[in-house]
Amino acid sequence: MPLKNYGVLAATAVERRREGAADTPHYQIHLRDAQGTDYRAAVNVQSQQSPSDLLYVVVDDFRHPLTALLPAAGSGWTDLPSKPGTASLDFIRGNLFDPAALRTLPPDAPGADNDLADLLDHYVQRAINDPAAAVYLIGQRFGPEPTVPDKVFGFTPGNGVHDIHMNQGNSGRFRADDGVYQDGGLLIHLPAEDRWIAVFLAFQSQAWHTDDATGHTLPGTPPRPTDPTGHDAALRIVAAVVNPVGPAPEDETVTVLNTSAAPVDLAGWHLADQAKHRLALPAGPLAAGAALTVHGAGGFELGNHGGAITLLDPSGLKVHGVAYTARQAAAEGRTITF
Repeated sequence: MPLKNYGVLAATAVERRREGAADTPHYQIHLRDAQGTDYRAAVNVQSQQSPSDLLYVVVDDFRHPLTALLPAAGSGWTDLPSKPGTASLDFIRGNLFDPAALRTLPPDAPGADNDLADLLDHYVQRAINDPAAAVYLIGQRFGPEPTVPDKVFGFTPGNGVHDIHMNQGNSGRFRADDGVYQDGGLLIHLPAEDRWIAVFLAFQSQAWHTDDATGHTLPGTPPRPTDPTGHDAALRIVAAVVNPVGPAPEDETVTVLNTSAAPVDLAGWHLADQAKHRLALPAGPLAAGAALTVHGAGGFELGNHGGAITLLDPSGLKVHGVAYTARQAAAEGRTITF
C-alpha cells in the first residue's frame, strides 16, 4: 500500500551525522522547527537492492510552482495529500527535473567530494551555517515516540522523516510502497539569494514508467524515459510562450527540438498541459537538429500561475517534461527557455 504518513517537514538544520557505508547507511540530519520541536531526517545513501549506488540529481536553481505551495518556513510537520496541485512530489508526473541528468554515486568513499554523503554535506552544511536557510524534507513521518529518545541525536521524543527518495516503480518486497505523488526530496531555500536548491534521489532498481493510479511499473516499458526506438529521448521541449502580449485568448506556443542525428516522425506525438489536456503535434518528419513551434488549441492551456508541459510519444508514454513558475510567466511576451 502507498506511504501512510506522507508529508513535508519545514525546519532549520542543526547538525548532521554520516553513517559510513555499513549495512543500509543513511545521512542523518538533525532539524528543529520554530516551536522548538526536534526532528531527524534519515536520508538513504545506499540501496538494499542491487545495484546499491543511488541515483541523484541536484537542481541548484530550482524553479517550480510547487515551491509556492510549501508551508511556512519552520512550521514543522504538515501532512500532504498524494495528488497533483499540492506540494506532493512525483518524479514522473511533476516535471521536477530531467531524468537524463540523474547520476550515480557510492554512499561513502575515501577522499573528498566523491560520494553521496559528500554531496549532501555540501548543501546541508550550508543550511546549518545560514540561520535564514529554510529546509524542507518531503517523505514519510516516523514517530513521535514520547518515551523513546532519538537513536542518533538523543532528543526526546524520537521523531522525524524518512523515505526521502522516489517511492514508485519498485520491485520485490518494496513494491508495496508504490504510489503516485508521494516521492521524497530535500529542498533548501536561501532567502538572501532568493534561490531554491533541490536534491532528488532514486534507486537504480526503480522504473520510470508507472501506472497513474498505483505507481506500479508498467509492464513492457523501458526502464527510463526513451523515444520509441529505445534510445534516449530525441525530442525535447526547449521553450514556451505562456503569457503572450494581448488580451485572452492568447496565442500560446511550445517549441520542441529534435536533438538526434536523424528525422523523427511526429505522427501520434502529443503535448499535455498541467490538466492533461493534449495537443497533437503535426504529423510528418522533423529533421535532425530542427525545432518546431506548436500553437496552443483545443483546450490545451498554459496558465499564468505556473504549470507543467509534458511530451508524450505515440504510445502515450512520457518522454520529456518541463515546469515553470508564476514568476517566470509574469512578463508578457517573454519566451521561457528550459
